[in-house]
Amino acid sequence: EIARLQTAIAHQLSQIPPSRRSIYARVRFARHLMSAGENSRQVAEVLATAVQQAREIGDRRAESHALGNLGTLYETTQQWPMAETLTREAIVLAQSIDAGDIAYRWHWQLGRLLKAQGQTEAAQDAYQIALTTLQSIRSDLVAMNPEVQYDFRETVEPVYREYVDLLLSDSNPSQKNLQQAREAIEDLQLAELDNFFRDACLDTTPVSVEDIDPNAAILYSIILPERLTTIVSLPGEPLQFYETAVPQAEINNKLREFRSDIGRVSTSLSNVLQQSQQLYDWVIRPLEAVLEDSDVETLTFVLDGGLRNIPIAALHDGEDYLIERYRVALTPGMQLLETGERSRDRLTALAAGLSEARHGFSALIHVPGELQKIADQVNPSRQLLNTGFTRTSLAEEIRNFPSPIIHIATHGQFSSQAENTFILAYDTPVNVRELETLLRQRGEDGESEVLELLVLSACETATGDDRATLGLAGVAVRAGARSTLATLWQVDDAATSLFMSVFYQHLGIPGTTKAEALRQAQLSLLAHDDYLLPYFWSAYILVGNWI
Repeated sequence: EIARLQTAIAHQLSQIPPSRRSIYARVRFARHLMSAGENSRQVAEVLATAVQQAREIGDRRAESHALGNLGTLYETTQQWPMAETLTREAIVLAQSIDAGDIAYRWHWQLGRLLKAQGQTEAAQDAYQIALTTLQSIRSDLVAMNPEVQYDFRETVEPVYREYVDLLLSDSNPSQKNLQQAREAIEDLQLAELDNFFRDACLDTTPVSVEDIDPNAAILYSIILPERLTTIVSLPGEPLQFYETAVPQAEINNKLREFRSDIGRVSTSLSNVLQQSQQLYDWVIRPLEAVLEDSDVETLTFVLDGGLRNIPIAALHDGEDYLIERYRVALTPGMQLLETGERSRDRLTALAAGLSEARHGFSALIHVPGELQKIADQVNPSRQLLNTGFTRTSLAEEIRNFPSPIIHIATHGQFSSQAENTFILAYDTPVNVRELETLLRQRGEDGESEVLELLVLSACETATGDDRATLGLAGVAVRAGARSTLATLWQVDDAATSLFMSVFYQHLGIPGTTKAEALRQAQLSLLAHDDYLLPYFWSAYILVGNWI
């Protein structure tokens, strides 16, 4: 059937007069033939005709597409010099018409070709140009124009990953390479958030860890094809590099297994500890000594892939959980960190909660107690409960009571798709974009305090979505919240109530950071006989500014 279709398509294409549309059709046909492993000579003929027709009608954009794909064909057959020549021709054409959306692809291709020929530095330069071009067309990449609407995971994300892999190919990378790799990891996080919101309006300012916390380490972990790499940034120290040789597939399988088991109350403690210790050996063990020799008290992680969906605080060294030794926080990147002095003299909170079963979601019977404990610890505070917690009432209270803490105790879901990321009000689910709009209203009069902390208890990440925490990070960054405290899975209702009481108690103590308040709340559950399982205490994660 496929062979019959190929013959029919080839015949139809030969009957169509040259136009951009027909040339693109030929290119797509050639790509299908390549992916199906067809005779490379046949593919070359289809693309050569496309190049010839593009020249006949003077369409440089179409010609660049055809030449670049012809270069891709020669790349697949490992005919490097010919592939490089064609790719460079495609680049010149794309640049001549300022077509960054295709120029970056050919620079990326050139980087792969140069790497294959052992020209590492030249390959790095090509990748760097590809990424610079990508950044210059951020708004195009997230626009709804289908011609520039790419599949992010296939055509954007790999450029960053391959570049980082290339920069870190030496077992002892230079400081320059480590710095460039760190910047690429940060830029990838930013690009992912842009893609999540289909919007390229995130403002970023590079921030140094020394400017925020002299006792914090930033750990950039990224999963590469054959290894897990970590770049460690300690205050006042050169960047350090660690790697664990373990295949990407094995890492991802273990992360999924751990995430699935730790998020179930029925899983045995011994099973969770076994997996947790394996992940500790991969992620933390290589850099354990340097952390112990430093004055570090807080570990802030810029995580990658499936690592974002596990509770790092629950990694176990055989004697202790990571949270027993350090405060733990996450950030999408230092350049996205909201900084500034935290107001401690006036801790106020707007707390909204839903305890009744609504919209197909179960009841959360301990939510009223959770809100009462917040009121006991944080005064003054405002409450919206059940019928009083609607989209409209939440919007009004946010405008009229612009407190530095907003606490929402209700069902919700974080997903890698903005349309599937929401919290539940009494009358309706509130989508992440709506929530962002509501939260931004608090600053319209120019007098409201900074949104210091957004707490989302009883939410969970979408099952099987290894980028689900993008939704969580996206809420924080786009709403202008310095920090978000949320849960990776829907935790026991009674445990959450106790956790929040301890968290706010410590948050109100002068000099206590959010990360330390989180740590003390987690340790309080860990010390409770009923809540020894990491299921109860490790789901809570702090994203953003940990001070």
